[in-house]
Amino acid sequence: MNKRAIKSYLLAAVFAVAGLTGVADSQTVQAAASANDYASHTAREAIDFGVQKKYLWLDSKGNFYPNNQITQGQFIASLVAIRGLKEVAPVSELPAGHWAKMSYEKAQKAGILAGVKVEPNRLLTKEETAALVYAAWKPIRGEKNPNLTNTGALITWGWMKPAPNGQPKFREDLPVTRGEAAEILRYLWKDKWQLEQGAKYADEFHKSLKVVNGTIVGKVPKGNDDFTIIAQFVTKPNGRKGFLNNESVNIPLAQVSSLTFFVINKNDSTDAGIYSYKKMPNLEVTNNTRKFN
Repeated sequence: MNKRAIKSYLLAAVFAVAGLTGVADSQTVQAAASANDYASHTAREAIDFGVQKKYLWLDSKGNFYPNNQITQGQFIASLVAIRGLKEVAPVSELPAGHWAKMSYEKAQKAGILAGVKVEPNRLLTKEETAALVYAAWKPIRGEKNPNLTNTGALITWGWMKPAPNGQPKFREDLPVTRGEAAEILRYLWKDKWQLEQGAKYADEFHKSLKVVNGTIVGKVPKGNDDFTIIAQFVTKPNGRKGFLNNESVNIPLAQVSSLTFFVINKNDSTDAGIYSYKKMPNLEVTNNTRKFN
């Protein structure tokens, strides 16, 4: 399975246009998708997706400025919106009334700002952008590969594009445009969404499992068209038996060595959830969903 993961919570925040500062106008939200300046841009679909899900914002003319470099404040506002963060902690560096203050306070409480100098207008490089991604996604996907820079790890995972041909692949100092940021943020939104779906189906399956008269019984969730759901039993001595979406589980306990429950995104074959039962007949479950490492 590839390492691209791809959908969930939406929160309103203020995303100032690159190169501009101050409080964003309330009229700046969700202008027409046929925006003047990005209709033919390669990131158009990612921008439209972000505007639809309310973690990206257009100006009052429907422009996004996709070729401008993303700022720290803009990227943090989107991360906070995607994570659906609500709790706050003080950020004294920003004055009351600053357009990004609430986003920074939510990011502070979530640990996203650890080691980050608060500079909302700072133009982000690849390394700075990737570092914020990993800080925001640590509770979801764990630690990054310690043998790679933030840039190298995010490129390897598949959520950031490598440097242009002829340059070092993991070049950290390159700027990140707003269009490039939109594509990274779409991966994050979809990843969070699919992991939430995977957890929901895993819980539904777990609640259905029982041992009745020496037989394991249960029901694989029906799910929807986005996911293949599999309950894979390892049987004694070296066999396998699988049950798919909406199938009823019925297998003698004496035949079972272990059970793994998979939720797989049909669109890109990524894991939306991997849950293991290794202490049969005890139906204790462990979440083994893929981490960054």
